[in-house]
Amino acid sequence: MKDFFEYKKNSNSTDQEINKAVSEACDFMEQAYEDGYYPKLGIVRDWSEHNPEITGEFAKPRVYRWYLTRELRKLAKMGAHIKASRSRKTIPLNEPLLLDYLDEEEMDFTMKKLFLFRPERIDLSLDRLQHYTGTRAEDFQRYILFTNYDMHVDVFRDKFPDCVKPSREGVQMPAYHHKLDDNLGISLVNIGVGPSNAKTCTDHIAVLRPDAMIMVGHCGGLRNHQDIGDFVLASGYMRADNVLDDDMPLSVPIIPNYTLNIFLKQVLESYKMNYRIGTVYTTANRNWEFSKRRSVSEIHISRSIAIDMESATVATNGFRYRIPNATLLCVSDKPLHGKPKLSGAAQSFYQNSKEKHLEIVLDAIELSKKQNPQGMPNSSIRASNEPLMGGPHS
Repeated sequence: MKDFFEYKKNSNSTDQEINKAVSEACDFMEQAYEDGYYPKLGIVRDWSEHNPEITGEFAKPRVYRWYLTRELRKLAKMGAHIKASRSRKTIPLNEPLLLDYLDEEEMDFTMKKLFLFRPERIDLSLDRLQHYTGTRAEDFQRYILFTNYDMHVDVFRDKFPDCVKPSREGVQMPAYHHKLDDNLGISLVNIGVGPSNAKTCTDHIAVLRPDAMIMVGHCGGLRNHQDIGDFVLASGYMRADNVLDDDMPLSVPIIPNYTLNIFLKQVLESYKMNYRIGTVYTTANRNWEFSKRRSVSEIHISRSIAIDMESATVATNGFRYRIPNATLLCVSDKPLHGKPKLSGAAQSFYQNSKEKHLEIVLDAIELSKKQNPQGMPNSSIRASNEPLMGGPHS
């Protein structure tokens, strides 16, 4: 095997030649990793005024080849010079020195998304993803849904009976994958209840560079003029979950992806569903009602319209790792209005809501695919000093 692969577009390069070169670059990277080396990409962009050369290392490039192919193809068409080479020897996952390369305090969150993660982090996250979800990392699709209820899993499996399922029983966060060519399908992960699980799962899924993450859960309605079964489309979050406070200051505003919210809103209205748009209060305390005075004071100040235990966590990690995200919840109880979540009423609600809830999100994803075949716009989650890959100042 050669020590490197190199491609530079010329004025006569055809799309077919570019596609072939990108495929060969990906083949080289996969083989380098199989041979025990982290593959390295070097990209020279003559059009860039301040940052013409960008580089990064990878692990298991086969898993997210769809993403590498898409990004390298765009760069090659713009005239970028692409070089793939062998870098360092891979570090075994049971090597104590591995931890020296995983500390995110050393991570540059303004890096291009293509090069955001170090290869050691990618390697470990993909291994843990398989452990937690019971499915291979390469089974994950571009569009990822999170739920905290088995009922959504049941609906997903009924709708996609051939989906990939966990290979063993008893996994902590089972995943199900409706696979399509080029990873254009849907993955559903049952993350269970609570922000810790939400953080754990999104920490690892982030290395896959998905096109979207959507929280599909239930919530407590906090407004008088809400009915059980109404939907909540988050426009912002009150971060009372606390699990990411050390990583993302509370002073940083976290909002869902505007474009995803437009698609979700369009589908909600096409189905003539009752919904409200507003702030979701995410707590780590399942029994927040036991500290009502403090919790309700925060709820009133934030003007939140719903309360849950995962949405802000997913959204914050989406912002942190620059993954377009959104939240669509369904009101299952109204704890401040004499309608707590009681077993009998809850089961009746779940049966009436679960199919429509998932259908709305799946329809919104189809709209996104049609209008954004190259991935969701990410201008809202880029750093101010990180222009787009194709801009003259990038």
